[in-house]
Amino acid sequence: MGASPGPPGPTPDPALWVALGWSPEPSQLAQLQALNDQLRHWNQRVNLTRLVEGDDYWIGQVFDSLWPLRDLLVAAAPRQSLEVIDVGTGGGFPGLAVAIALPQARLTLVDSVGRKIEAVRAMAAALELADRVSLRWERVERSGRSPECRGRFDWAIARAVAGAPVVAEYLVPLLRPDGRAVLYRGQWSDGDQGALERAARRLRAEVESLQAIDLPGERGVRHAVRLRPLAPCPAAYPRPVGVALKAPLGSDSPRDNGDVSRPEGVAPPRRRAAPADGEADPG
Repeated sequence: MGASPGPPGPTPDPALWVALGWSPEPSQLAQLQALNDQLRHWNQRVNLTRLVEGDDYWIGQVFDSLWPLRDLLVAAAPRQSLEVIDVGTGGGFPGLAVAIALPQARLTLVDSVGRKIEAVRAMAAALELADRVSLRWERVERSGRSPECRGRFDWAIARAVAGAPVVAEYLVPLLRPDGRAVLYRGQWSDGDQGALERAARRLRAEVESLQAIDLPGERGVRHAVRLRPLAPCPAAYPRPVGVALKAPLGSDSPRDNGDVSRPEGVAPPRRRAAPADGEADPG
């Protein structure tokens, strides 16, 4: 591992690992410490994240990245060829933390901001993770249609990217038939659940589980929503760049244009003007 770019930060309270239900090996702890050093260094050049110091890093970055995957961390016989994609990786989280915690995994990190991708690439190289971490500088809609990514991954994960139906449209097309998508969320409501379930049906997937946790240090509630595919994702998804954000699947808006029965490339029927107040909508 290369020389530290600055004085090392503090190590975490051992109680953090007790709360997580998993403890890193000494070499993994050293890598997580080195990742903190790298993040602090690169954050001075590129605005990656505000969570770089002390518990902001160990709880807000490392713990929050790993807890939704702790069943993988404690697996007695982890799969050796695990393929994981982190969509909207930003400053490298959760992807780099997962790469350290799961040495049997290969990570693909996607982000649309080139300067962030280059900073994360440098961090991965400094941590000697370059052989297991690959970077893609592109919008995830393009990843979802690329033969290199579509239908390839065991796990597709995303933290703080967009609304849940939007993230589902990004992640589900990337999954193998037995893969899983994990949406990292803050607050979660019945309305969020309903919107995601409607979106998942369009993607031929379902909500498999919902987990909630109080982060250590009274840092708030986090949720992890897991999706599983029920059948191959329709070829229409993900829709072209930007469409999912403008017209999320699962919304009640008529702009939700995720009609999977219409062949790709066929224009939708022209919509009639909205009925005036008090006039029945002919449907």
